[in-house]
Amino acid sequence: MTKPETAPEIQQEIEQTRERLGQTVEALAAKADVKARAQAKAGEMRARAQDKAAELSDRVRQSEMVRHRWPLAMTATGLLAIGAALVWRQLET
Repeated sequence: MTKPETAPEIQQEIEQTRERLGQTVEALAAKADVKARAQAKAGEMRARAQDKAAELSDRVRQSEMVRHRWPLAMTATGLLAIGAALVWRQLET
């Protein structure tokens, strides 16, 4: 950038410098606010834990469903096997 030569150019450069400085101060203040950062991290961890708990709860429910329905599945498989054997026997004769 060229050096400003007129008063309005100097004033504009001062305003831009103030704006950049303000942004830098805000960024440093945010980094220095340990309590807010810790609360934000705790919120993230809480959300992750809730998501994981919901996922595990769904897995348990599915597992219980399979455990309760396996006798029905075995009975259906047995009936299909008997039916297939009868059809095969009919085809042989």
